Amino acid sequence: MFPRSLIFAIVLGVAAGPIFGIFLYEYGIEEQLVYVNGTSLSIVTEKINFKLGEPISIKIVNSGTDELKFPDASYGLVIKQLDSIPIFSPASAQVISKLDSHDEVSFVWDQMKNNGESILEGTYKITSKAITLDGSIIEKIVVIHVFK
Repeated sequence: MFPRSLIFAIVLGVAAGPIFGIFLYEYGIEEQLVYVNGTSLSIVTEKINFKLGEPISIKIVNSGTDELKFPDASYGLVIKQLDSIPIFSPASAQVISKLDSHDEVSFVWDQMKNNGESILEGTYKITSKAITLDGSIIEKIVVIHVFK
């Protein structure tokens, strides 16, 4: 016969495994786009894990009901290393851009830095800053991972 402690450990593992898995699955899912009343800025990518060299589609969405203004034609888009060092921002004119409620703009990043070099695998932050109706600045940050 098997020892009672071995049977207890197996039963506990079989019961705890699915419960812990469901918890981690629910915890790992984060909604990138939720529409709200008031001021809200969202950055949407099709996923968070990318292969090295894979084009990354980025949408900047005004997910609120108030108009947002941006300091340039790139809608404040900056891609940074995890330590907040900027590595890419689209070339753009220095004109005030606007996004009305629920409007969006799309960009595709080819994983190249501004200096023309390819990025390395790692974790990066996609950021955008906007100016609200009352003149304050809001920033949205989305973290992505690039693997080989």
